[in-house]
Amino acid sequence: MRTALVAGNWKMNGTSTLIEEMVPSLNAFAKENPSVDVLLCPPAVFLNDMARSAEQFSVGAQNAHYEASGAFTGELSVSMLKSAGCSFVILGHSERRALFGETDELISKKVLAACESGLTAILCVGETLEERESNAHFDVIRTQVVEGVSKLSPDHWSNLVIAYAPVWAIGTGKTASPEQAQEIHAFIRGVVSEQVGSQVSDTVKVLYGGSVNAANAQELFAQNDIDGGLVGGASLKKDDFLTICAAAVK
Repeated sequence: MRTALVAGNWKMNGTSTLIEEMVPSLNAFAKENPSVDVLLCPPAVFLNDMARSAEQFSVGAQNAHYEASGAFTGELSVSMLKSAGCSFVILGHSERRALFGETDELISKKVLAACESGLTAILCVGETLEERESNAHFDVIRTQVVEGVSKLSPDHWSNLVIAYAPVWAIGTGKTASPEQAQEIHAFIRGVVSEQVGSQVSDTVKVLYGGSVNAANAQELFAQNDIDGGLVGGASLKKDDFLTICAAAVK
């Protein structure tokens, strides 16, 4: 049985004060609810502080470079993230793709670097509104999944999570219906099965990320192929994020 994972992506938000406010409650929740893996991904400047106080939940980064070191001003390697206390890293988020020009080829290099290091990579995939309305969304998602995992060997898959985050539902207040989300999650498992077999596709976690909030989390997480959420704005609000985490309790 797949355990649920609820990951909070703070993006370029948050403060040290917010960490002090949220961490004790999340530690308590995670200790009392071992059936849910809780993860917070704050901006890189806060990783050390959060990791030092996150006794019961995991800490992750929002991006990484694929090289081990070098002249890459402003970048962070996977080994640096591990030394800061990270066990996860979000890769291929639609904002990285759209705003920073990240390609499937680049993302596949990052996914490989993360998995080889022992970090768990959260590979984000998802279509734009135009792609969905033109019925191209299945092709887009297939390509993003296939290309994103193209450099992985079978041993790497235990360090991979896939997050379906439709671009049209990120930060817009719109959310895919539970039925729409389930359809894509099942499709993603089918693509994974084609690539590496049903044993992996049955065990890999697939998260939903697209304006997940306290009101819709329970219905989304109740779907057969949805293993939790990649939560944006709601992860900055302690009570909302705890409600979302509670919705993932089996």
